[in-house]
Amino acid sequence: MVTLPVGDDLPEPVRLSFDWASLGRLWAMSMMKRISLIFRAKANKALDKAEDPRETLDYSYQRQMEMLTKVRRGVADVATSRKRVELQVNQLKTQSQKLTDQAQKAISMGREDLAREALTRKSGVTSQISDLEAQHAQLQGEEEKLTLASQRLQAKVDAFRTRKETIKATYTAAEAQTRINEAFSGISEEMGDVGMAVQRAEDKTAQMQARAGAIDELIASGALDDASSINQGDDITRELESMSSQADVEAELAALKGSAPAAIDSAEEGAAAPAAPTELESKREQQS
Repeated sequence: MVTLPVGDDLPEPVRLSFDWASLGRLWAMSMMKRISLIFRAKANKALDKAEDPRETLDYSYQRQMEMLTKVRRGVADVATSRKRVELQVNQLKTQSQKLTDQAQKAISMGREDLAREALTRKSGVTSQISDLEAQHAQLQGEEEKLTLASQRLQAKVDAFRTRKETIKATYTAAEAQTRINEAFSGISEEMGDVGMAVQRAEDKTAQMQARAGAIDELIASGALDDASSINQGDDITRELESMSSQADVEAELAALKGSAPAAIDSAEEGAAAPAAPTELESKREQQS
């Protein structure tokens, strides 16, 4: 048997607490993420619509040409440094040969001390020549590497330029073909506007024709008076007037038929009676 708590034994109600500040921050962060996503999507669509592949290809080709120019400038700088080292080596070799000649001359003159000094200087010059020759070999190796890299880069730039022009020509032809197809199919904005104008004109023409036909039917049925016909009356009045006009025509026709025999008889009597002599014939008789 289950006993229910009574009185002071009843438990306190459970209270749920919400952190409204945290909930508001979460909502704000969610809205900001959504707005950021929408903005990025709109911006990407706008940039994609504004991007022209031909301009992008031209810009890439320009950047490659700038890199090729830098590489060529580097090759020229290394070649200049190598040439300068060569000149220094040649000068030192000339100086070393001069010191050798001076030492030999000093020996021939019995001046061993001068010969020793000349040979000592020659040793220093020889050491400098060795260092410069090592530097020259290093510069020559760098020059060869840069020259090879320049040639390879030049080949890549030439290949990219050919491909760029091919892609640009293909894109231009496709764009022109698309515009032509849109013009023929009426998809373009200009043709769409013209088509809408023609449709509106046809709708207005059909409406005016229907209105004119309805007005004609109303006038014919007598539901609407014709403003150009004054005092015409309704259908019964017009029918009575039409019958009266027909009666007048019939009466006039009968009168014409009755007067026609009398005119024919008078014409026959005139033909039977002899004609009276004219004045000219009377004068001719008197003269004869």
